[in-house]
Amino acid sequence: MSEPAVVLLHGLAGSARRTWGDNAWFDLLADAGREVIGVDLLGHGTAPKPHHPEGYSGFDQHVIDHFPDAPIDAIGFSLGAYTLLSIASRMPERFHRLVVAGVGNNLFERDEDHSRMIVHAITGEPDPENPEALHFSTLADDPEADRLALAALLASRTPFDTGCLAHITVPVLVVLGDQDFAAPGDRLVECLPDARLVTLRGVDHFATPKSFAFIDAALDFLDARP
Repeated sequence: MSEPAVVLLHGLAGSARRTWGDNAWFDLLADAGREVIGVDLLGHGTAPKPHHPEGYSGFDQHVIDHFPDAPIDAIGFSLGAYTLLSIASRMPERFHRLVVAGVGNNLFERDEDHSRMIVHAITGEPDPENPEALHFSTLADDPEADRLALAALLASRTPFDTGCLAHITVPVLVVLGDQDFAAPGDRLVECLPDARLVTLRGVDHFATPKSFAFIDAALDFLDARP
């Protein structure tokens, strides 16, 4: 039997090409003989980019529409990880294994100041003294990005229902940098029926997709070594 296809979901203001392609994920997984499906989330990359929050009502369904019929392995970073957890809580049968990176305690404790910082950065008004804000703003400056679409997406988001995590019955690898604003990841792991945590030493949120330690951990977990 062939190994499952691997679906990859990027984070806010990223894209499949920039997050995964530019950091060699596509090539490494292909070298391991895996079918690779990089999905651009709504509002990003080559996907539709509505400029009103109502246009994101089908956010999760847009991702599901890219899934093959057979159960998949999947890797998500930040918003992509959030999205995979949301889908897997309702449709665990669609998955074989999950890798989620860049999410942790932020699923349980919403930081309103941090959320406002991201909105201001995405809309072109970053705090010049805040490196995180400047990084988000730089991401939104990319030619593939659309600030109005990203702002509409953020306005459409609702708090994550952490009670649904108990429904995710597939094995999950949680990966977090110890410098990530989403850390720690212990609470997330405790809420998942079958999960373990890998901590990336000296890695912040934005450096996660290019971390060799993340790549190694994910490929090992998915049995996808080239």
